[in-house]
Amino acid sequence: MSELEAEYRLDYFEEEGFERRECTECGAHFWTRDPDRTTCGEPPCEDYQFIDNPGLDEELELGEMRERILSYFEDNGHERIDPYPVAANRWRDDVLLTQASIYDFQPHVTSGETPPPANPLVVSQPCIRMQDIDNVGKTGRHTMAFEMLGHHAFNADEGTDYAYSGEVYWKEETVEYCEGLFAEMGVDLEDVTFIEDPWVGGGNAGPAFEVIYRGLELATLVFMSLELDPDGEYEMKDGNTYSKIDRRVVDTGYGVERWTWMSQGTATVYEAIYPDTIEFLKEQAGIDYTEKEEELVHRAAKLSGHLDIDEAEDVEAARDNIADKLGVETERLTELLRPLEDIYAIADHSRVLAYMFGDGIVPSNVGTGYLARMVLRRTKRLVDNVGADVPLDELVDMQAERLGYENRDTVRSIVRSEVEKYAETLDRGGRKVRQLAAEYAERGEPIPSAELIELYDSHGIQPDMVEEIAAEEGASVETPDDFYSLVADRHDEGGALGGDGEGDERLTDLPETESLYYDDQYRSEFEAVVLDVFEREGEDGDTVYDVVLDQTMFYPEGGGQPADRGTLSTDDRTVDVADVQERDGVVLHRTRVNPGKGEFVRGQIDVDRRRRLMAHHTATHVVVHAARQVLGEHVRQAGAQKGTGSSRIDIQHYERLDRETVERIERVANDIVTENTSVQQEWPDRHQAEEKYGFDLYQGGIPTGENIRLIHVGEDVQACGGTHVKRTGEIGTIKILNAERVQDGVERLTFAAGKAAIEHVQELENDLFAAADAFDVAPDEVPETAERFFTEWKERGKTIEDLKEQLAAARASGGAGGEEVDVAGTTAVVQRVDGDMDELRATANALVDDGKIAVVGSGRDSAQFVVGVPDGVPVNAGEVVGELAGMVGGGGGGPADFAQGGGPKSEELDDALERAPDVLKEVASA
Repeated sequence: MSELEAEYRLDYFEEEGFERRECTECGAHFWTRDPDRTTCGEPPCEDYQFIDNPGLDEELELGEMRERILSYFEDNGHERIDPYPVAANRWRDDVLLTQASIYDFQPHVTSGETPPPANPLVVSQPCIRMQDIDNVGKTGRHTMAFEMLGHHAFNADEGTDYAYSGEVYWKEETVEYCEGLFAEMGVDLEDVTFIEDPWVGGGNAGPAFEVIYRGLELATLVFMSLELDPDGEYEMKDGNTYSKIDRRVVDTGYGVERWTWMSQGTATVYEAIYPDTIEFLKEQAGIDYTEKEEELVHRAAKLSGHLDIDEAEDVEAARDNIADKLGVETERLTELLRPLEDIYAIADHSRVLAYMFGDGIVPSNVGTGYLARMVLRRTKRLVDNVGADVPLDELVDMQAERLGYENRDTVRSIVRSEVEKYAETLDRGGRKVRQLAAEYAERGEPIPSAELIELYDSHGIQPDMVEEIAAEEGASVETPDDFYSLVADRHDEGGALGGDGEGDERLTDLPETESLYYDDQYRSEFEAVVLDVFEREGEDGDTVYDVVLDQTMFYPEGGGQPADRGTLSTDDRTVDVADVQERDGVVLHRTRVNPGKGEFVRGQIDVDRRRRLMAHHTATHVVVHAARQVLGEHVRQAGAQKGTGSSRIDIQHYERLDRETVERIERVANDIVTENTSVQQEWPDRHQAEEKYGFDLYQGGIPTGENIRLIHVGEDVQACGGTHVKRTGEIGTIKILNAERVQDGVERLTFAAGKAAIEHVQELENDLFAAADAFDVAPDEVPETAERFFTEWKERGKTIEDLKEQLAAARASGGAGGEEVDVAGTTAVVQRVDGDMDELRATANALVDDGKIAVVGSGRDSAQFVVGVPDGVPVNAGEVVGELAGMVGGGGGGPADFAQGGGPKSEELDDALERAPDVLKEVASA
């Protein structure tokens, strides 16, 4: 027996009379109290046994089931904590969405860096798993949105340097708690199986049990006790080796939706958790089965566990197998099930969108915003497919109301805005699909899945729409069963916030630099000892020095705030500090001169620069808070850069900001300034801060450590490492200089604060006075005068265009000369008009309107030609232009009736026009 196998042999199993068996169907090892059991109990090894035969002693709705399980674990010594947002990137930078309850405690708690908020604890955590999107509606049990109720215990060896230590409980107690819950729910424990299924994820691993009852997995018990190690003794199912660690985390997951389903015994999980939504959608879509059809659909539901896209090698073959068991044609079964599967998916996806938008995710082309947009567009397509006459924002709002979100107006606004954008995208993308389909039809090849994914990524065109258009063009499509999972995989990754994570070996033996800038942010002088100096080559090739002090007032670059500058002085020399960076807690001061290791130095900060940066950094907090006040609580910082002359803040918002809205944000921001609110800092416990203020604390990045620095600016509270003024009045004023969209779903506000704001206003005034001098009017008359000049300029342009057309008409009637020749029974006029291209086109159009072939040339700057041909005349204008343009060293072309072109050799223009009649005749006779 391997050591890993031994991990599953629990004293509890032996005491309770369990036996270890190997499934006769799939070969998996499992533990059971039933001596006659031969299979593991999970589909496809067994069918669902609880449909029409509820497996618990009481029927419960979702909310009732959640409370029942939470209360059970509370009664057994676990502290209940509030769930986290579905956007996991609020508190960690390696993933986007929350996919399990353990995500709440990664990486800070599971690594031992931070203690858990309670130990042991229980939480019912809303989750979203994008990889299940293609299973939703088909298997009867998969939901992309779900609540994972997890009880967790964090254990560590005594004497280790972690934020927690000691044994809370481990495998024996975890399995006993699980069976206790089943027993409390009225389950015969002989019907429960524990399948051995080692878990791997995020660099950790451990033994795990899947807990199956009547064909349904109701819980997973993971014992996280291994970490990735190239020399490790345990080889896991991912092909990597792992070693034991001195921390042990109990990571369990109980699917609240599945427990609810088990208690009700409905045909699918969807009827158990979305009954009202499903009935509403069926009514809107006009789905009305006969009694016989209803019975067939119901029987199919019991077998739907075989349709897991992740496990079935061929979904179509699996559906064929179900149809055979039911004695019906696959096509007929699909015809009956497809609308219902779409309705199930709509109900589930609507809850996903309610979670996402309710938690403040804003649709965009990247990250969580992209995933939200993908789900929304798929849902809209499904609603259209089933013919449900209901706005999508109404469906999402139904779920948002049920989930208790208070920002429902914003949620509905986001959905409506996205639906409008989607319609515009489809209109543009449809033309691209037709072009692509025609190309593959000509090759005789199907459109591959890679092209489908690119079409979706770039244009939002979904596979079924591509299939429809492709069929019209005579092309086929290769659509993978897991299409949406493949698309999600492209985007369901977190982006690290900050550096590359690599340490600096030079600093290994140096202590962390004591930072003085938080003690007194107005202080500008200090004394220190030079601990070390590292010589290196600068970007310009010259030698630079990284100076390490025992303490410093210099603020190192970070959080979007540039570094301080200033000087370091000894008795013999003064060196300029051009940049300051922090590496592994050690602050490096970059200089061009070596101040000398071991020297005593006096540091002097550039005071004006520091004060400007303090004003701009505090103003950033004020502007974000003002934007949330004006636009809504969904507004979050998407990036920032502070400066001395101006700063910028990127915020997530689903609509463009017009001038009136920007002015409102500016007014609210300056109201906060004039209130002269105090700016305070504190260093609370991380969990206490998160519990009190939520994860909006982490607007500018995710700090590490057990205690985090919070900056309070009035009602606004953010985790921040920057320097700030003491009161908002010190900012002086805030002037928003510009608002622009930097990417879909992200608006950039550029602003100036304090002295910089005054400087920008003065620059604008100087421009205004210069314009007033040019117009010879008073400054307040500039807008009206500029508008009048612009109107007169446009009218003059129209007059010039009218005169050009009149001149062209006069030329066409013979008033301006030109050679006339007969070409294919039609008069052709060859004429030189040294005007711009507009004049050439107008002249050619006038000649064509008079029934004549037009060849018009100009020698202004370069040689240019326009050729026009009346309808029915056998002359190709594009070919004629091509020949003539070639004579002047250029090229050109266009449609058969009207074309233009030219070349640089204007001196060859007359010769080309002289040969034009011959060219016309050659083209006509070709």
